[in-house]
Amino acid sequence: MSLNFFVHQTAVIDKDCTIGDDTKIWHFSHIMPNSVIGKNCNIGQNVVISPEVVLGNNVKVQNNVSIYTGVTCGDNVFLGPSCVFTNVINPRSAINRRGEYTKTHVGKGATIGANATIVCGHDIGQYAFIGAGAVVTKDVKPYALVVGNPAKQIGWMSEYGHKLKFDSDDIAVCSESNEKYKFSDGKVFKI
Repeated sequence: MSLNFFVHQTAVIDKDCTIGDDTKIWHFSHIMPNSVIGKNCNIGQNVVISPEVVLGNNVKVQNNVSIYTGVTCGDNVFLGPSCVFTNVINPRSAINRRGEYTKTHVGKGATIGANATIVCGHDIGQYAFIGAGAVVTKDVKPYALVVGNPAKQIGWMSEYGHKLKFDSDDIAVCSESNEKYKFSDGKVFKI
C-alpha cells in the first residue's frame, strides 16, 4: 500500500486495500478489505467502500456515500452526497445473498447527483449525468442526462457538464469548452 495519501484519524482502513498517491480519506469513512482506490481521489466524510470495490484515478466521493461490492468506477467519476449503489436485486434479511452480488460499472467522467440510487446491474456510460434524487433502473448511455424515479433520459451532456443542443446537422457545441459533439444512431460522441 502506498504511503503517500492522507487518512483522517477517525477513518478505518482495513488490510489488503490499495490506495493511490495523493488520495484523501476523511472523517468516519470505512475502506474495507481488497478495495482499490486510485490516485488523487477524495473520499468524503462517512463514506463506506465495501470489499473489492474499484475506483479509478481522480474520483470524487462526497459525504455519506455507500459503494457496495460489485461496483467499479472509471477515472474522473463524481459521486454526489448521499448517493448509493445496491448490489443485490432481491434482498431479504433472512436470506444470505453474498454470493449473488450484481456488478455495476460507472464510466469515465460520469456524474451521479446527490441522493441518487443506482440499482445494481445497470452500467452508467462515460460522461453520463445522473440528476439529483434519480433512481437508475436500467443502463445509461454515454453522455446521457437522466432524471427522476425511475430515471428517464431528458437530453445529453458535454464532458464539461453542460446540456447539449443539437442543430439540424446533429452537431452540438459545449458552451464552456467549445468541443463539438455528434448525435448519430441514438448515440452521442465527441468529434
